[in-house]
Formats: sequence, structure tokens, C-alpha cells
Amino acid sequence: MTPAIARRTAAPAILLVEDKDSLRTMLRLALEAQDHIVIEARDEAEAVAAMQASRPGVVLSDLRLPKGDGLGILRAAKELDPELPVIVMTAFGSIQDAVAAMKEGALDFLAKPVDPDVLLLMVERALAQRRLATENILLKDELAARRGAPQIVGEDPGLRQVSIALQRAAGTDTSVLLEGESGTGKELFARALHALSQRADGPFVAINCAAIPENLLETELFGHEKGAFTGAANRKPGKFELAHRGTLFLDEIGELPITLQPKILRALEDRRFERVGGTSLISVDVRVVAATNRNLRAAVAARQFREDLFFRLSVFPITIPPLRDRPTDITMLAKHFIERFCRDVNKPTLMLGPTAVEELLRYPWPGNVRELQNCIERAVILTEGDTIHARHLSLSFREAPLAPAAELEDNSPWSRIDLSGTLAAVTTRVVAEVEKRKIGQALKEAGGNRTRAAETLQVGFKAFTAKLREHGLDA
Repeated sequence: MTPAIARRTAAPAILLVEDKDSLRTMLRLALEAQDHIVIEARDEAEAVAAMQASRPGVVLSDLRLPKGDGLGILRAAKELDPELPVIVMTAFGSIQDAVAAMKEGALDFLAKPVDPDVLLLMVERALAQRRLATENILLKDELAARRGAPQIVGEDPGLRQVSIALQRAAGTDTSVLLEGESGTGKELFARALHALSQRADGPFVAINCAAIPENLLETELFGHEKGAFTGAANRKPGKFELAHRGTLFLDEIGELPITLQPKILRALEDRRFERVGGTSLISVDVRVVAATNRNLRAAVAARQFREDLFFRLSVFPITIPPLRDRPTDITMLAKHFIERFCRDVNKPTLMLGPTAVEELLRYPWPGNVRELQNCIERAVILTEGDTIHARHLSLSFREAPLAPAAELEDNSPWSRIDLSGTLAAVTTRVVAEVEKRKIGQALKEAGGNRTRAAETLQVGFKAFTAKLREHGLDA
């Protein structure tokens, strides 16, 4: 008998393993009456095949089977996923077998004849435990990603076109490639796409391909088995597994090492992969959204990015416009950030003065929305009155009569430096601007490759990425 594999849905399926047709039918009907999706199998081999193909949320198995047994199914389930809940069923006189199964990791056992109400309670508890295990793994990253995440604000026609494209893409399961400069908010658009899709109830899992060293990226994406390498004390699921029935966001996909690209391509095409150090294929149901600030077409031409992977990722490309091309949105965004940060620091909402508006509109915003957000956050903290003025924005190298003309040459670049405030404040402001410009230059010369840029600047990769965040260049 071939297992009846249920259609994929946001709700995890239940694998029911029972050789007696009448009992299996009765249990299936009881579960389906509560809107559960049920996958059926009659022996160990069918059950193992069903687990690998459909990744159920709970396994409900008889201990005594004509081919194999429930303990074999339990071990296979724990091999596939240590967090997969398994409930075993056993005859009244075989309670010791059920106890042995629980010692090997079964969640609970049911004595036959099975009470459907007890069965449903156990299944609900098992599903709740399953959700909790996944949520615990994702919680830290998810909270960090959501905390302070700005809404998508703006009325620019270019931004409206992006919103229309997102809505069209959300109705499909196709791969989406978000293109745009650093700081344009690509992850926010990816989250919006997820929220609009049929996978909204599933997980949104993000990974920055440039922020993780090459030798660790494969295990982060695909997980690893216990003992796969020195220090691998336990099995660890990867981002692809954690995103099952949800969305996987591959940020800065252009930085993906060329050696890892074939495995990513296979995972995208087959929706199956092996953990590092593993031999079993793991099936997942994942929608992939990728983002890049690089020109991937140029990277393909330079043989730095696989052409087949590029075409697989860019089925539905969406380009997010830079902030300098959305000048009508700058003031609206600034006011939005002012309201939010004033709430955060428990201040009355500040006004945006005319000189500040003029300064915001004149500045080119190389760091885009992320830089504007950081600028407004600083201004809210620095402002002591009820109005934000140009001097509170801390935008360096802007034109202003900041020192007597006799002390500065008219054509000297020093005449454009903001010298207001204390010596420490001026020094901090100038050093920050120089750092930002130097980092931007290094990134440009390295074609957006952060590893090469860090090497050029002779700083560690972690220190380099920290500087990117500090200067609003990490989106």
C-alpha cells in the first residue's frame, strides 16, 4: 500500500500507523472531524517513507505491526527530527512495551481500545508541544527582527508599484528576488510579502548570507547531525527546516559562497536536502524570498554567481527604489519615526522645524531609509525643546556658517564641517562620517562583497558588520 500523502497545508499533518483497516478508518474519521489532515500507513516501511515525504506534525503508531514495529517507527522519527512528537498505541496487556517506548522518547501512549476523546486531547497536546519547540528555536531571532522594525511608509508612485508587485507575488508560491540598495528595507518588504501570502500563519525565517562565516553558513542553512564536526554535540535543525510551511528569507544572497550555491539550488528545486553529516533526505515545504544590493547579472557574467541559481531565484524580481528617488516620502517617513521614537523615550511628540525639513530634503541619504531612521532617533534623543532643528540631525559636511570666515578658507572642505557643540561631539561626528564614507567606498570597490571590503580595510568581519549597522548600511 502506498501511503496516502495529504495535500500540503499550513496545518501540520498527523501520520497514523495502524495495520487494521477498521481501526485505522475509525481513528482517521475522528481526527478529520476536528479538521486534522491525516496521512495513513500500515507498517514501518510505509510510515518511514511517509515521514520523509511529508514531515508530519505528530506520529500516532501502533506498537505491534505485521512488518516492523512501533519502536522502529519511533527511532526513525527521532532520527528525522528529535522534536517530532510520537504517541504509541498498545493493547492493555502490553503496557510495559509502551513504557519502554516512552523511555526511548515517545511522548505518550494510548491503551486499546482507543477512546477518541482521549486521542484528540493527546494529539492537541502533541501539536502544542511541537509548535512550542519550533517557536523556542525561532523566538530570539524573531523578536530581534521585529523589534523596532519600521512600517512601510510612503506615497511615492515607485513605492506603490512595489506594493502592487508584492500583492501579485503573494498570491503565488514562486520565488521572489528583492533588489535594492542597502537601507531600502528589503527585509520589511519580504515580511510584508509573507504576511500577505497563504503562509502567513507559518514561520518567517531570515538569514543574512553575508553575516555568517563561510564555514558555518552551510550548517546554519541545512543543520547538522550530532558528531558531524568538532563541537557538534547535538543535532541542530537548519533554517530550511525551521521555515517548513512558511517563508525563508535569504538576505544578501549575492554574498553566498560559490561552493554552497549548488546545494542551495538543489534544495530550491527538489525541496529536499541532507543535514551536514547526515545521509537521510529531509523534505520541506518552503517559499523562498531572496534579497540583494548587488547586480547579480553582473556577478553571473563575472562567474561569481551561478546562472541557474540566479534564474531560479529571480522568477519574480522586484526592485525597491532608493530614498533619493522618493523625495516626497522623506518628510512623511521622518514624522513617522519621530512619533515612534518619542513614544519609546516617553517624550511628547516633537515638531519638525523648517530648517530640519530643508536639511532632510537636501541630504542625499546614501544609507536610505535605515540612515534616516537612525538620524531621527538621534535627533529625538538630542532635542531638549519641542522642535527638531537642523542642528539636531547631526548630518555632517553640510553647508552652514559654522565658523568665522576669517578662520577658514572659502574653498576649503573644512568650511563645510559642522563645528557646533563640544569638541567631543564634533570629533565623534566627523570620525563617524569619515568611517561611513570609507566603508561605502570599500564596499563599492569590492562590488558589494563584504568579506573583500573588510579585508581591504584590514578589519575583522565581525567588526566590519558592526560598523555597517552603526552607520545604517547593513540593510
